[in-house]
Amino acid sequence: MATRRPVRKTTAKKDIEVKFSDKLTDSLQDITGMIDEHKDMIDTIQDISLELTSAIGTLHTLTIKYAAKANKILDVLIPIVKGLPIIPKNIKDLLIDLEKYTQKIIDNEKETTKAISDVHLGLKTGDVSKIKGHSKDMKKVTKTLTSILN
Repeated sequence: MATRRPVRKTTAKKDIEVKFSDKLTDSLQDITGMIDEHKDMIDTIQDISLELTSAIGTLHTLTIKYAAKANKILDVLIPIVKGLPIIPKNIKDLLIDLEKYTQKIIDNEKETTKAISDVHLGLKTGDVSKIKGHSKDMKKVTKTLTSILN
């Protein structure tokens, strides 16, 4: 539970003039105190986020590498398998689905790479606009990957 800090109360009396700048200064000091109080947590979240985006970037690179290899194999294999009556239909369908999934991964490669790279850079430099700008992109990547899994 968060610790409550005393907040300076200002009471307006007839003879006392309270300056807006004083109120703003008090508020800014309260905000600074909260940031200082949670600095370690904020920095740790940033560090973990950087490591997660690095890990996701590496997994993405690995996925693209093997999806491209699998796709090349399937491009050669599918026409052969389609011509062989001995191969069951469900195996043919499975190979066609695999080719569709690998192609979907490959098609999203540039967009996903840019999003991961920009988010990592935004986290590293503290550029919130880079991070915010790719929130929708990361959701789209997650949706695409989830659709492949289902």
